[in-house]
Amino acid sequence: MELMEAIRTRRSIHEYKEEKVDHEVLSRIFGEAAWAPNHRMKEPWHIRLYQDKGKEAYAQAVMKSYQRQGFFDGYDLNKTQRLQDGIQDFLLNIPHHALIYMERDEDIRKYEEDYAAVCAYIQNVQLLAWEAGVGVLWTTSPYLHDNQFYQDIGLDSQRFKLVSVLQMGYPKRIPKPKIRTPIQKKLSLYDGKEKS
Repeated sequence: MELMEAIRTRRSIHEYKEEKVDHEVLSRIFGEAAWAPNHRMKEPWHIRLYQDKGKEAYAQAVMKSYQRQGFFDGYDLNKTQRLQDGIQDFLLNIPHHALIYMERDEDIRKYEEDYAAVCAYIQNVQLLAWEAGVGVLWTTSPYLHDNQFYQDIGLDSQRFKLVSVLQMGYPKRIPKPKIRTPIQKKLSLYDGKEKS
């Protein structure tokens, strides 16, 4: 697959087949993505991959966070139970959850450089995955900002920042493309010439 084809055809995937992605394929995707630009070669990204039985603990931590944040408030018991069961089933049916995180730097400039590098890494993961026929959804869910969620998964929220969770698997359905804004509406040219 050519680079431009990967960029143009990649989609955020919301529905996955049950089939797991082979570990060698995932390792290659995460490994090759490390060619992302990063300052001082810090390679600030860390990946924790939840799959198989490991998804159960992850899903449980997510559900607890949603409960703490009041996602199910205002519903009767039956409705609450149906919502919770639906979300948990949805999470457990996704073949792989890749939690992407980084170490926090006290220097704000370095912190932002690291965050940008991790985002570049994530985009590389998405493109490499798409080339391999693997779908990804880059999520920034509310539980990534829940300090108790950090504790529940065994991370120190003072030391680390959760950047995203990548839901991964073979696509069951590929969404249609959405039209992009013409670049002329986004690009401003300043070439030193006076405008008449």
